[in-house]
Formats: sequence, C-alpha cells, structure tokens
Amino acid sequence: MDRRIPRFLLLLLLILGVEFVVPGGGHAKVNLNVKEKTLSNGLKVLVLEDHSTPTATFQVWYKVGSRNEVYGKTGISHMLEHMMFKGTHKYGPGEFSNIVARNGGSENAFTSRDYTAYFENWASDRIEVSMELESDRMCNLLLDEKEFAKEKQVVMEERRLRTEDDPTSLLVEELFATAYKVHPYHWPVIGWMGDIDSFTVEDLRTYYKNHYAPNNAVVVVVGDVDSQDVFAKMEKWFGSIPSRPVKSHHITQEPPQRGEKRVQVVSKEARLPFVMLAFHVPTIGSEDEHALEILASVLGDGKSSRIYKRFVREDRSALFAGAYYSRMRDSGLLYFYVGLLPGKKVEDVEAKILEEIEKVKTNGITERELEKAKNQIEAGFIYGLDSNFYRAMTIGRLEVTGIGYKYLETYVDNVRKVTAEQVKEVANKYFTEENRTWGVLLPEHEDKRE
Repeated sequence: MDRRIPRFLLLLLLILGVEFVVPGGGHAKVNLNVKEKTLSNGLKVLVLEDHSTPTATFQVWYKVGSRNEVYGKTGISHMLEHMMFKGTHKYGPGEFSNIVARNGGSENAFTSRDYTAYFENWASDRIEVSMELESDRMCNLLLDEKEFAKEKQVVMEERRLRTEDDPTSLLVEELFATAYKVHPYHWPVIGWMGDIDSFTVEDLRTYYKNHYAPNNAVVVVVGDVDSQDVFAKMEKWFGSIPSRPVKSHHITQEPPQRGEKRVQVVSKEARLPFVMLAFHVPTIGSEDEHALEILASVLGDGKSSRIYKRFVREDRSALFAGAYYSRMRDSGLLYFYVGLLPGKKVEDVEAKILEEIEKVKTNGITERELEKAKNQIEAGFIYGLDSNFYRAMTIGRLEVTGIGYKYLETYVDNVRKVTAEQVKEVANKYFTEENRTWGVLLPEHEDKRE
C-alpha cells in the first residue's frame, strides 16, 4: 500500500501554509506551529500565525455547554449565549454588534453540548477591538431584566420554528432523548420548552458567575498577527480579570445500553417517512475512533457509499441516505438515516439497513473502499484547515473538550494506520442489537405501521 501523501493534498497544504512532514518511514505529521501562553488567571491563549492575507479571527471558547446543565434548567447555556449580546455596564444592548460592523468585521456565537464559543472575523489590525469587547463581557455582563424577558420569547420562538415545527429536527431530538437514558446528552441544546419558559434572570446571573471565568475559557487567534504582540495585548485586556471557582456538578456517565430501543414520531407537517438507526460508540480520542470514522465513511459518506447506492440508486426507495459519526466529549452516536420516497415501507427500509450492516460485520470492507475512505477523510481534514476561521474552530473544539490541539499533528497518520480488519472488528463490536436505537418519523396519515 502506498502511504505517501497524495500530490493534490500536498499542494493544498503548501497553499494553506501548513507544514506536512513525511519522514523516511512514510508517516505524516502536521505541524501547525501554534504558540501558547496561559495568563496568571488561568486563561489559555493559542495563536497560529498566517500572514498570507491581512485577516484574522478571534475566538473565545468557554468550557460549558448543555452537558453542564441540570434537569429543570435545560437550555440555559444557549439562553446565556443570547444574552451575551444584550449589553454590559459599558456598552448597551446591540452595541457589541454595531462596533464590530463599524470596524468591517463579522461576529456570531454558538452553543453545543460541550462548549459555548464567540468569534469575530475581520482585518487583522482590528484584532484588539475583539480583546476589548470580549474581555468586557467576560466579567461585566449586564443581564437586564427587560432585555431578558424579550430575549426569552425569541429563544422560545426559535425552538418552535427549528424543532417543534420541523419534523426531521423533532425526530433527531427524540432519538437522542431515547438513546441517552441518564447522560445530559439526553436533552437538546436549546432545552425543553417548559424549562426555557421558567428561566429567571437570576438563574442566568448564577450560571454566568459559575462558568464564565478566564480559568474556564480558551482564546484562539489565527491569522496575520504576531504571537508575542497578541500575548502582550491579551495581558492588557484580560490579565486583570480574576479567576473564579468554576462550580460544576457530577455528570452521570451513560451506562451500556441493554436492549433495542425505538421511538416513533407522527407529524402533520411531515410529507414523507424518515428513518434513523443509532448505535452508541466511543468518541474522539478513543482507540476505535479512526476505524469507526472509516466505517461511517464507507457506509454512508457521499453518493458512492453503500447506504446511498443501495437506497437511492439501486432500490430507488429513498430520496437521500447516509451515515454520520457524531463525536462528543463523553460519548457518541454513529447513526444511519434514510429519507423514504412515496409508497415505500418503513419496515422494508429497516430490514435493508440491517442487511448492509450484516454484510460489513460478516465480510468487512474491501481494500479499495478502505483507501477511498482514507482519501476522503484526509481531504476533508485538509479542507477543514482552509481558512483562519476553521483552523481556529478545530483548535478550539479540541482544547475545550480536553483532547488538545496536538491531536491534529498525528491525525492523518492515525487514519492511515487503520486496517480493513480493524474496521470489521469495530462493526461487530458496536453494531449489536442491544446497542441500537431506531427513530421513525411518519406523516400523520401514515401513523399506523402496515
């Protein structure tokens, strides 16, 4: 097997300014040349210089997401993210975004199960504006009662539109709630409607105080900057913010699933049936991670994957089909999905999904499929480093989930080491009847199984 890096990937790496070392043994190592410093208050700062364009991204990652919430307060991480734009003692509601816009930048934020992040993208000579604004709202958030009352209605409407009125999203929510019995991944990031409605501004003040501290955050800067200059300015703007005890609670780990589960959603908004099948699998950093990644690629990544070819091209029973390996901090799901065409039966689709799974468990995958999957994964990894923003995103996610950015240095090489036999082994290890959860969406007029 030729273990050399494909020429198009090498060319792309050179264009992106990423050093890709291939020693005599043929192993690949990515060196991102990240510079790091931890301030005295515990704030970790990571800088990756790239002088190819006069732009930069500034990202603040907090180690708090929906996994840190408790029953009765689900969705509070996301609610606080919204309120972070509603003013501090220095800048009023909306002024943060106006200042960024006046300086020619763009900004946004996102909340996940494992973290909450805020970012600004703009010309690199504006990077200190980020430092002023982000340091201010790290410790001086206003949390005004009137602004909170208005924003709570915005979040409730967001849940209605994006989940309750979206049949596919509703099924995904129900699937996670069924697959996870005790772990906080059981509830959605946006939270349950009743919990959102019950939030008080004091709930947010407490949550902000407990989690938004420099010693619970990571700042990532990527672009046309000087690392030593960034460190000096970070000390100026963030160095005086005191560290605080981060109050956390015990997170119950999900026990092994002991039997097949099933959830069925009937929706009047749905036009066609939709089927999902999920298996609990280990997440990023586990010894089986890369074999599972290849397995998901062979079965469901793209139009040449087994699931897509079976349902869309051969049987013509689906509009779309695929698989996805969802990697989170504590555990993950590898799931399959099929969007049925009119007149096709859910039972037939379920049986055929299991047929494809059994083929892999019995016969494994071919060397050609193995190499193709590796090439797709490598290409996706490299293209994921094609901008300041996405490089910073990758670094930030790894840091706040406890993996660390150095994971990237051996990522490609670890993918290449996977054998076809290892892929077969993980299929047999995790694709078991007792470890699977079915999710089925039916249009209201098809609410009875034939």
